[in-house]
Amino acid sequence: MGTSGNKQIGAAEPWLGSVMIRLRMSAHDGHYAGGLVDGARMLGLFGDVATELLIRLDGDEGLFRAYDSVEFLAPVKVGDYIEATGKITQVGKTSCKMSFEARKVIQLISPIQGGLAESSAEVLDSPVVVCRASGVCVTPRGLQRYPERRSSE
Repeated sequence: MGTSGNKQIGAAEPWLGSVMIRLRMSAHDGHYAGGLVDGARMLGLFGDVATELLIRLDGDEGLFRAYDSVEFLAPVKVGDYIEATGKITQVGKTSCKMSFEARKVIQLISPIQGGLAESSAEVLDSPVVVCRASGVCVTPRGLQRYPERRSSE
């Protein structure tokens, strides 16, 4: 996505803002020993966030084109509650740049870690950033229901 014709996103677009989803990693999400969740699960959450952002911007789900940066920063395990957030940072004629962050906000604590049972959990005082990413999404011109929200250049 080139810089000419792109629109920076700011406070003038209150309809857009940031999007957040929160969900619990289930036993189905566990992929490795010890209930470790595959990092690709965070990318799936970012895809869902991107879809909502595109619906808010264009009135269409659009398509995720590419990630240009992905950082896995901390492990995610079965039972963790993850908040995935995203925002559009730049808008062009058909593409837009987005940034994402996933944070662990609740985690299970085993009896060895001080829990009373395997079902013990704690809300984290400070959420732990587990993944950051940025990428580009595209909505073809013909599918944009709100073309006035896009750059006209």
